[in-house]
Amino acid sequence: MSKTKFIFITGGVLSALGKGLAAASISALLECRGLKITNQKFDPYLNVDPGTMSPFQHGEVFVTDDGAEADLDLGHYERFNSTHMGRGNNVTTGQIYFSVISKERKGEYLGKTVQVIPHITNEIKDRIVDCACGYDVAIVEIGGTVGDIESQPFLEAIRQFRNEVGRQNAIFIHLTWVPFMKTAGEVKTKPTQHSVKALREIGIQPDILLCRTENVLSDEIKAKIALFCNVEVAAVFTAKDVSCIYEVPLGFHREGLDEKIVDLLNIWTGQPQLSSWEDVVDKVSHPAHEVSIAIVGKYVNLTDSYKSLNEALMHGGIANNCRVNLRFVDSEKIERDGIGDQLTGVNGILVPGGFGDRGIEGMITAVGHARIKGIPYFGICLGMQMAVVEFARHVCGLAKANSAEFDEGSPYPVIDLMPEQKSVTEKGASMRLGAYPCVLNGDSLAFEAYGAREISERHRHRYEFNNAFKERITGKGLQITGLSPDGRLVEIVEIKDHPWFLGCQFHPEFKSKPTLPHPLFAAFIAASLKA
Repeated sequence: MSKTKFIFITGGVLSALGKGLAAASISALLECRGLKITNQKFDPYLNVDPGTMSPFQHGEVFVTDDGAEADLDLGHYERFNSTHMGRGNNVTTGQIYFSVISKERKGEYLGKTVQVIPHITNEIKDRIVDCACGYDVAIVEIGGTVGDIESQPFLEAIRQFRNEVGRQNAIFIHLTWVPFMKTAGEVKTKPTQHSVKALREIGIQPDILLCRTENVLSDEIKAKIALFCNVEVAAVFTAKDVSCIYEVPLGFHREGLDEKIVDLLNIWTGQPQLSSWEDVVDKVSHPAHEVSIAIVGKYVNLTDSYKSLNEALMHGGIANNCRVNLRFVDSEKIERDGIGDQLTGVNGILVPGGFGDRGIEGMITAVGHARIKGIPYFGICLGMQMAVVEFARHVCGLAKANSAEFDEGSPYPVIDLMPEQKSVTEKGASMRLGAYPCVLNGDSLAFEAYGAREISERHRHRYEFNNAFKERITGKGLQITGLSPDGRLVEIVEIKDHPWFLGCQFHPEFKSKPTLPHPLFAAFIAASLKA
């Protein structure tokens, strides 16, 4: 632990300021300096994980290689640095209390009264140490907003932690808001002052202030913030709004944030190598081409529900020097009103993952539209399953084909519950989760994209292609081009006589990065460019 440096990131004034993006951007800058980085997120809610929470409440559920269902900020972390996140990188209040209560029931506290301090705070500190092992710097984000009752144990734990490891081994960065009041024609520092005051009242003095604002802060405003918040002027930085999130590391570097961090932590690094990020921003800002992609789903009213997906599509555009314009289409609206002109003019159609029967028929209609009209189609998880259902109904003549998830009485359950799932009663963390290998057919769109026969991708589902219908469906032209190594589970389906039609049971969006776009998204956008 003594070799690892720690950065604790807190937020104030209001939620959704971008703590996760700030933490990810700092990790990108430090990694570009040659340091080995990990990120950790503490979430103050009582759920053990976000797996059973509605995407409308929490945004997408990010899945790690080791099968953890995690906060979407872990997606930011993985997109901005090369470290693979795992189960220990996202910790919730629910996990902490569950662990402490389990230990108490086993008698591990030797008859002591179990309390928030020291037992809960010690558990939090233990999780920080475990996650940081083997890394040069651990960046720990505390979810919620300073002043929330739920996050107080985490703030107390990091206060103690700083005292235990010393000032040169741990620093506090506080992200706050400096609003521009149009009626007054000036920025206001009071929210930041009050936020830092609340933080100092619980014993934490920030070392660095990141001020989220519309425009670059003047030296005068920085000096005012420094005076009232008891930090040096050189430790007040502008976190300016940007049009592309991948500009944030470059903006922080121009402000000198990474230099200040390594100075405070007294850590030696090389000069930052930022050319890959500059290249990403250049391609996003000045693309040579443009495509329009329709995302036909059920959570389209909250774009955070498809955060990794939206970013992966942008990455596919980066790989093709192309701007990707996203058109979100509500599958329930297609179900209710028909396609109409909702898909007119799009170059590609994507149906993402999801759960529940709402909007399913609209998705199937969109799949059929893509298949018949020759529009490039990409189906992910549920989107792959609906492609199988559509093909079974309208090409194989199995009119009532469906997934057993939506119609248990279907005579043709072409998608069915995995055998090992039939005895599962608990909903939390009980699906097929995490990374699994897949073997590709050499003559396929998938192989052409990956350039490899065996791949590994992340899963989150309970239902699978029903092998009882394999011969009937493949006999009519739907190709199975990706299988589990034992040949039992269908991972990828394709239609050969189509410009580009592919469905995959896994979630490739979780492994895409702006500096390393996922092969399937790059191939899908390339095909859409030709449409």
